[in-house]
Amino acid sequence: MIVVDSVYKHFGGLHAVENASLRVAKGSITGLIGPNGAGKTTLFNIIAGNIKPSSGTILLDGEDVTGLKPHQLFEKGLLRTFQIAHEFSTLTVLENLMMVPPYQSGENLMNAWFSFGEVRRQERQIRARAMEVIDFLNLTHLTQELAGNLSGGQKKLVELGRTMMVDAKVVLLDEVGAGVNRTLLNEIGDAIVRLNRERGYTFCMIEHDMDFIGRLCDPVIVMAEGKVLAKGTADEVRANEAVIEAYLGRGSRKKKQAKTADDGAETVKAEAGADG
Repeated sequence: MIVVDSVYKHFGGLHAVENASLRVAKGSITGLIGPNGAGKTTLFNIIAGNIKPSSGTILLDGEDVTGLKPHQLFEKGLLRTFQIAHEFSTLTVLENLMMVPPYQSGENLMNAWFSFGEVRRQERQIRARAMEVIDFLNLTHLTQELAGNLSGGQKKLVELGRTMMVDAKVVLLDEVGAGVNRTLLNEIGDAIVRLNRERGYTFCMIEHDMDFIGRLCDPVIVMAEGKVLAKGTADEVRANEAVIEAYLGRGSRKKKQAKTADDGAETVKAEAGADG
């Protein structure tokens, strides 16, 4: 569904993304992990059209979409959520969902005056769809609540619901678990799995919670220093020495080897003392 091919992004002398290539398979829930400063969010912003790459290409369902704006990608079925939810705080949960579908008749002033019946008909359809989404996400009790009054986890669910108001091909989730309590995180995870299995959504998600990643994602892609470092299942990347070094520091392997050597030397000394 998404192909990232040899993408670079430089901010002056800073190489935020360097020769990154990856694929997100159709129908998958792909995890993107890495230590802070690895380039994950920059790459997400490039894929989502928030910033342009210095070089390289992005394909969406086989189409070159490199450099397209977010609203253009939205029309092609690529949506994203943010680490900090971007709700319309003075609108209700229902209204937050109803405003998503594009090209609504009521957005045209002339239609609002002279095609009132058509505007009302379309509004009823959009409201019905929004109520289905609210029911799917178990948010019925919050239908008329102002979005600004919701908890962080509830706002993340509303953001996920907004992606359901259009025919999304792929959804980019940026740290959907950040600041969310475990109970709501499980609900969000359940919703993502259902959308993937029942509605065929493709997801690519940045996340730091490895238990959450391990439950949802296959494959998991690891970035470090702007590059793709490894790919595999959650268990495989957990056991990858290069990944461990990326998180713990480049000296971890040498320290481990040095400790092993020291332990071996102490064992030899102890055995020699016993023999003597």
